[in-house]
Amino acid sequence: MTAASDVAETVEAVFGIESARIIAGVARIVRDVGIAEELAQDALVAALEQWPESGVPDRPGAWLMATAKHRAIDLVRRKETYARKLAEVGRALEDVPPPEPADADGIDDDLLRLIFTACHPVLSTEARVALTLRLLGGLTTQEIARAFLASEPAVAQRIVRAKRTLAKAGVPFEVPYGAERAARVESVLEVIYLVFNEGYSATAGDDLVRPTLCEDALRLVRVLAALMPGEPEVHGLAALLEFQASRIAARTGPGGEPVLLADQNRARWNRMLIHRGIETLRRAGLGPYSVQAAIAACHARAIRYEDTDWATIAALYGRLAALVPSPVVELNRAVAVSMSEGPAAGLTLVDALADEPSLKDYHLLPSVRGDLLERLGRAEDARAEFERAASLTRNARERELLLKRADAAGPAEKRPEHKIASHRVTGR
Repeated sequence: MTAASDVAETVEAVFGIESARIIAGVARIVRDVGIAEELAQDALVAALEQWPESGVPDRPGAWLMATAKHRAIDLVRRKETYARKLAEVGRALEDVPPPEPADADGIDDDLLRLIFTACHPVLSTEARVALTLRLLGGLTTQEIARAFLASEPAVAQRIVRAKRTLAKAGVPFEVPYGAERAARVESVLEVIYLVFNEGYSATAGDDLVRPTLCEDALRLVRVLAALMPGEPEVHGLAALLEFQASRIAARTGPGGEPVLLADQNRARWNRMLIHRGIETLRRAGLGPYSVQAAIAACHARAIRYEDTDWATIAALYGRLAALVPSPVVELNRAVAVSMSEGPAAGLTLVDALADEPSLKDYHLLPSVRGDLLERLGRAEDARAEFERAASLTRNARERELLLKRADAAGPAEKRPEHKIASHRVTGR
């Protein structure tokens, strides 16, 4: 490998680590995340051109930040519409722009501003997810497209439109306060949660798990928790994702096949992540993410599957249903009830959801029902439910598992040992 290629690898690695902060720092000057990303890329190109000759600087991240900010300053100076802004801060711009006055309650961080901008509710959920992964996760358009099984041109257009929408709407590059912040924090957490869920249990495709997406979501929520230590639900989501991430290595077998919760080798659960989850949960509140984290903690604390405190989990799902009424939450509660009170009790709750429109094409409804019917000895009914679930899922690995369960369903005396069905909130 040549010295030039070594430098190029160093540049790419440093940029991958620092890109979000560089974009955030530049966006504070130009007030446009699209332009900020372009200027950050310009700094990357400058490093690729100059470092092979001058050598890698002692503080490469600071070099990239300073270069991007100088280019931003030059751009601002060329725009007459920014004359007043330059008059206010011009003398201090020769080096780096001065910090803005501290906000009312102490949050003054460019990265936090970027998070709130990328996750602004003016954008669609899909646009927020794509833009967040691009600006904050550092993923390329190709990587985002591959992760969500979308075409690269479609994702590229989604990101371009998102930037234009933010600019057209005049979305300020700032952290909101009061009631607006509460609403915007919810949007930010939703985006991170969606990114993690897609990595943890892929909606479609050939892989059950996409660990890179989980890692990106976990990194983002950790950053958010550090930047917003007084927001309990941020810690609730952070704890939830720590617990869920701890199980990823055990969720699939050597060939990538799903391994159900009852069969997982708990020695493969990451104890460090579980410890982080427990510590983070202490700072969480009583909101939906915090309750889900408490549910995940029950699973994490059980040394064996048989030690799981299903009664507590069922009660926690009841609390979650009160906070955010949802058929999916009720389905998860039914699973927990079936484990604490028996399959008949669980089936009663599941059957009450049969006509729920939002679950019409949700493959986990027949999957759970098939599991309960199998436990009750109704093998033929269970087989039909597993087959129906397999026809509804778009994930190849889950389809294989469900078809195997359908084939395995037999007379009561030959039934395989019960394997709990999966579900997204606290499943496999």
